[in-house]
Amino acid sequence: MIWRVEHFEEIDSTNSWLAGEAKDGAPEGTVAYADFQSAGRGRLDRKWVSPPGSALLCSILLRPSLGASELYLAVAAVALSARAALVRLSGVRPSLKWPNDLLVGEQKLAGLLGEIVQSTAGLAVVVGIGINLSDAGPDGVRATSVLDESGVTIAPRALLDILLEEVEFRRALLETAEGRESLRQEYERALVTLGQSVRIELVNAVRSGIARGVDASGQLMVDVDGTTMSFNAGDVIHLRSSEEASRD
Repeated sequence: MIWRVEHFEEIDSTNSWLAGEAKDGAPEGTVAYADFQSAGRGRLDRKWVSPPGSALLCSILLRPSLGASELYLAVAAVALSARAALVRLSGVRPSLKWPNDLLVGEQKLAGLLGEIVQSTAGLAVVVGIGINLSDAGPDGVRATSVLDESGVTIAPRALLDILLEEVEFRRALLETAEGRESLRQEYERALVTLGQSVRIELVNAVRSGIARGVDASGQLMVDVDGTTMSFNAGDVIHLRSSEEASRD
């Protein structure tokens, strides 16, 4: 794959910029990488702000030949690639929290945001990721950084280069049924959410149960009072290691 990396000292949002490029037919492999985002976004339009140079802030454009139900695998491929890149450069091996966070213990190390874009060149997936390298964010946030966890200082661009190597490997897996199954298995092995007591906070409801698995479309399957329910969105709170432990 040919990577075309566009670097910005400051930008409002790498995802917003790259989504606009994707709509205009930008090729797969286009990457937006910034030192600082003034309006970085997480899930549910939450703001994501990091001090300049303290995090890897980037978005990657992929155009996989996937059905709508399997597009979550493109985001999973980037999350798993980030995990592998961090192991290579720092020894830190984060777990994945469904649907899109990288955790060390219960502290957030990175977040991802995947967006599907209809474009002149067909369907595209823009995957944004922010990885805390030397700053864990404001006080009171349950987050950590690579520096805090390993004592290793990583330059954002150095991590980006290794991340793209890992993405290229997993991108190839998306093209075959065997590769997609391998990716699904890697994703499930990395998901610390599975087997956990969880609370799912939806827009108009809250559900609690045991996370049992991820179905073929990436939805989280939760045993709620003996009934299996599937969720494709919502804030997931891990209860076993936090709230339940505090009650013991």
